[in-house]
Amino acid sequence: MLNQDASLSGSITIGGDMAVNRLGFGAMRITGDGIWGPPKNLDAARATLRRVPELGIDLIDTADSYGPYVSEDLIREVLHPYDGLIVATKGGLTRLGPSIWRPVGRPEYLRQCVLMSLRRLAVARIDLWHLHRIDPAVPRDEQFDAIAQMQKEGLIRHAGLSEVSVEEIEVAGSFFPVTTVQNRYNLIDRKSESVLEYCEAKGTGFIPWSPLAAGSLARPGSTLAEIAGRLGVSSSQVALAWVLKRSGSILPIPGTGSTRHLEENVAAAGIALMDADFQILDRQGRAAAQQSKAA
Repeated sequence: MLNQDASLSGSITIGGDMAVNRLGFGAMRITGDGIWGPPKNLDAARATLRRVPELGIDLIDTADSYGPYVSEDLIREVLHPYDGLIVATKGGLTRLGPSIWRPVGRPEYLRQCVLMSLRRLAVARIDLWHLHRIDPAVPRDEQFDAIAQMQKEGLIRHAGLSEVSVEEIEVAGSFFPVTTVQNRYNLIDRKSESVLEYCEAKGTGFIPWSPLAAGSLARPGSTLAEIAGRLGVSSSQVALAWVLKRSGSILPIPGTGSTRHLEENVAAAGIALMDADFQILDRQGRAAAQQSKAA
């Protein structure tokens, strides 16, 4: 049986002074369907959160829009005062209903997001705050400047961006140090390869969301399934092990509202994926991504 210890993933230092294990927890799924309202099973969500630090995870990623507010409120209820834990959160998306997300990047709104997250999480400073999306209806320089000002005030320790291009990271970097980038990335979604490579070169943390996805590569009889069977683990665990092996700049944040799934995800940190297995999965993943793009 694999060890359930997130420290087996190695560590990464965010912003030059904030070291965390290289496997975090995404707190989006401790909410209701459509990431709306409370979870169906509050006790299970609370139990999952309690298990997070026990498994060596020391970074939790959430957002004010998860619920909205539900995720942040539960994190405070269960884990405050966060001894040894970094709670990263995001702002800039509004919610009108289940699975509905709308960006609002007006500076006064972004400031409200930060101030209210501080209140909900009961902290004096947010250690890592991401702009959830750049609002195309607001000049991006105004959004970046608002973040820079909040950082100067001490409301934010480190700041990052979500779902951005290399060009957008560089522009934001003229306003504040972009310490982390949170883009979708997994075996079969490779649109952010150039962003990952940029982050590697700049010493910027790359936080992939949806890191377990494997699509058709996980079908019965596939190479991924064969490798998983040989190692005695699940295909999703191998997919996560592949993401961890892809780059030392990567800090995946798989999310769940189940302690069993949480433990399975953490166990993936202990999978020693051979180079040959990594390379064949890499080739197949790139090919699957190209096919999806062509379709």
